[in-house]
Amino acid sequence: MPPSPPQSKASAWYQALRPRVFTATYVPMGLAGIIAVADGVFEAGAFLLALIGTLFLQSAANLINEYADYRRGADRLKQAGQGMIIKHKILEPAIVCAGAILATLAGTLIGLYLLAHSGPLLWLIGVGGVLVAITYTAGPFPLAYNGLGEIAVAIFMGPAIVVGAYYVMSPSVSDARIGELCLISLPVAFMVAAILHANNIRDMEADRAVNKRTLAVLFGIRFARAEFIFLVFGAYIAQAAVIAAGVMPPLTLLTLITLPEALRLIKIINTSTAIPLLHQAQGRTAKLHGQVGLLMVVGWSLSLVLPVA
Repeated sequence: MPPSPPQSKASAWYQALRPRVFTATYVPMGLAGIIAVADGVFEAGAFLLALIGTLFLQSAANLINEYADYRRGADRLKQAGQGMIIKHKILEPAIVCAGAILATLAGTLIGLYLLAHSGPLLWLIGVGGVLVAITYTAGPFPLAYNGLGEIAVAIFMGPAIVVGAYYVMSPSVSDARIGELCLISLPVAFMVAAILHANNIRDMEADRAVNKRTLAVLFGIRFARAEFIFLVFGAYIAQAAVIAAGVMPPLTLLTLITLPEALRLIKIINTSTAIPLLHQAQGRTAKLHGQVGLLMVVGWSLSLVLPVA
């Protein structure tokens, strides 16, 4: 069943911030951290600041999404989903907008501090991250309303975070290593896009009613189901390819433990039209993303202890 409206301001803010999907930050940050440890360049202070700054920007994106969807009427017909605290009249739109602005400023200030202690590559990643956080559902051409949500999320909650976090710890990183970091982050990119796509499949009819042109709305349910399969299986296939290329330890294949859950989620997405069940599948996809990321980090950590593995 969909979550009941929050009963207090504190729980409303908690729901609006959507910490359940903070794994979208924790996973690529954790991956960047363990790679930096393996390369002997880990810097705890820079890593922690990058984590906090990224969490601020993700929080900003969630709050902007809450505000913009309400203003556009996108949550008017939704039966389930995170947030919707303005719709339920728990928080005023202006308060949510103010929270989004503060979170954006906090993330930007941390980014500027890190920029002063790293190098110019962070300009591209940082400015891109802020722009995506703002324009994901806001502005004259909101990405999520024009079929670009999955692509934006895959890039900026995958390679951008992994490369950016590594870069603030090691600004002298070579171009070749940056390329490898992008490859390593592909499983994360596929899986985080799957979270959003599961959300869009659940909300197809509500989105269509307000002309929110997600890929699911644009191409229909058969395409949407095929895309979900592509994204979930793509994560495992990309990881196998990266391991075969020699830039990720074989022990990270601990992620295969999660394959039965991935198959169960694919079955739900491909056979159900019930909103409560699709809502559950979206939440479980977020958990799957977190589990895959954790097992990659654990496997990489074990490879450092057992280098012959």
